[in-house]
Amino acid sequence: MNEYITSERTGSGKPIDPIQRIKLMPPYEWEVLIEEWLDATNKYVKVEQIGGAGDLGRDVIAYIEEPKDNPDYKWDCYQCKHYDKPLSPSQIWSEFGKLLYYTFKKEFPIPQKYYFVAPLGIGSKLSSLLDNSKLLKKGLEKNWEKYCQNEITKTEEILLENEFLEYFNKFDFSIFDKTVSKTIIEEHKKHRNHLLTFGGGLPPRIDIPLPSLEEDKNLRYVEQLIKAYNSDTENEINTVEDIEQPKYKSHFQKARKSFYKVEELKVLSRDNLPERVFNDFQEEIDSVISDILYDDFDNGFEKAKAIEKEARGTIIHSNPLKKVCGNLDMIGMCHHFVEESRISWIDDE
Repeated sequence: MNEYITSERTGSGKPIDPIQRIKLMPPYEWEVLIEEWLDATNKYVKVEQIGGAGDLGRDVIAYIEEPKDNPDYKWDCYQCKHYDKPLSPSQIWSEFGKLLYYTFKKEFPIPQKYYFVAPLGIGSKLSSLLDNSKLLKKGLEKNWEKYCQNEITKTEEILLENEFLEYFNKFDFSIFDKTVSKTIIEEHKKHRNHLLTFGGGLPPRIDIPLPSLEEDKNLRYVEQLIKAYNSDTENEINTVEDIEQPKYKSHFQKARKSFYKVEELKVLSRDNLPERVFNDFQEEIDSVISDILYDDFDNGFEKAKAIEKEARGTIIHSNPLKKVCGNLDMIGMCHHFVEESRISWIDDE
C-alpha cells in the first residue's frame, strides 16, 4: 500500500514512537520530562527538578507535604538514570548509599518512596533486588566498600561502622522501587507540553454551549455591542432584549457564538500546549486588525464589522492552533479583545 506523503512528513521525517523517543533524550530532558509527568499526576503539592551538582542524590523531589518550616515533611524521590542499557545494581549502588548517608546526616528526611526512573528500564537483577528488600540490604552491605565508601562525597570516606552501621541495619529498604516508562508516557499526556515533546496532533475541540443571555448581560463585549448598535440606529437599544432589528440581531447572535468559540480554543490550548501558544495566536490577530483600528468609521457598528472582516483575513502561518481554528475564532477574538478592554467599538464614558 502506497503511503500518502505530506509536507509535514518531509519536514520532520518518520514519526518516532514515544518509547523510542525517550531513549534518545539527553539526561537533562529526561529529568524535565519526569518533573512534568509528576506535575500532571496531581499527586503532589509541589515537584522540583534539582538534578546536577549538589543534588545529594535527588534528581526530582516530589513533595507530599509543603516543606517550608516543616523539617519532617513527607516526600518521594525520583532518581533519573539515562543509560544505553537497562539499569544494573553496579550502576546505582552509590545512589542507595547517598540516600542512607544524607538522611543519616539529617540533610533531608527519609522519603516515603524512592523510585528509579530509566527510559530503558530496570535490568532483571536490579528488579529482583528492588522486589526483595532483604536481598537489597544484603547486596548493598556487600558492595559498600567498592561502590559507596569513596563515592558518596569527594572529601570524606564513608565507612559502614558505628552509629551509621546501626542506622543502616534499621533502615527500611522497602522504600526503594521502580517505574514503568509506558506509564510515565501515558500519564504525561495530561501535561500541556506533551505534544511538544512527542507530537501526535491536537485532540478534538470540546463544544462549549452558549450560556443564557442573562449570564452575558454584564459582560463588556455585550455592552459595547449595544453601544455600537445604538450609534447606528435612531431606535434606542437599552438591553439585549431590545435587539430586534434583523441586522443587529443576526450580528449579535454571531458575535456571541464566535465569543464562545474562542473559549473552546482557549481550553484546547490550555490543556495541550504551552501558555505562550494562545498568546501568540492572539497577537497575530491583533497585529492584523491594528492596521485599521484607528481609521475613521461612521459609527461603532461599522467599526465592529470592519474589524471583524479584517480579522477573518488573518493568515496563521506557523502557530500550532492554525489547523483547528476557523473564521469564527478570528471574529470571536475581536470580541475577546473588547472584553479585555484592549479595544472598543465606542469609547467608554
